[in-house]
Amino acid sequence: MKLPLIGAWDEDPLWARFYPLMVEHPALGMPLWRIGLGSDITRLYAAAREIAGLPDGARVLDVPVGGGVALRGLRPGAHVDYVAADISQAMLDRALDVARRRGVADQVTTAIADVGDLPFEDGTFDLVVSLTGLHVFPDPHQAIREMVRVLKPGAAITGSSLFTGDFRGLAKRYELVHAAGRRAQILGPMCSADDARRWLEEAGASAVGIEMSGGMGYFRAIKS
Repeated sequence: MKLPLIGAWDEDPLWARFYPLMVEHPALGMPLWRIGLGSDITRLYAAAREIAGLPDGARVLDVPVGGGVALRGLRPGAHVDYVAADISQAMLDRALDVARRRGVADQVTTAIADVGDLPFEDGTFDLVVSLTGLHVFPDPHQAIREMVRVLKPGAAITGSSLFTGDFRGLAKRYELVHAAGRRAQILGPMCSADDARRWLEEAGASAVGIEMSGGMGYFRAIKS
């Protein structure tokens, strides 16, 4: 049952509006991120910056695009094919509004897409970005298979996720965050960092790196 004011991800959940607000306003987001997750929100900005280093003609998949947080890495005047994919049309519309404000809408196309069955051919993207997405997917294992499948050999997948774990002491609060998120239908079944590493390698990725920052993990891997 959906809780009031929350909504399912294929609609327009309240969290989908609050999350980009935190990211775009660090004075608000940094303390909330630190208190709730023990993490540094600027790590998200660093992950998005990888987009800025791509050459002209590169193709990027951002899934789920949500409110367009990763668009901060797209440079005006660049010539990148940026595909913003999400299960929600409302979130795609919001991301396009962000792209227009940033002056990069000419590089962005949108696609309604289920990450468990991406409507793209094998080996067609130079970068896949999935910021704070893995923990909301109903099947994170299948999502990883699909995201790696659409990567070109030698291309990278990068992103961030809440991971489950054996938290101790003050870090036990992360488990409370997870429980509340599942009850509100914000979070999916989730996975551990070890699960994500194993699934990435099984899907054909190598050089898998996962760095934990409090309750948030930042991952990057290269398709072999």
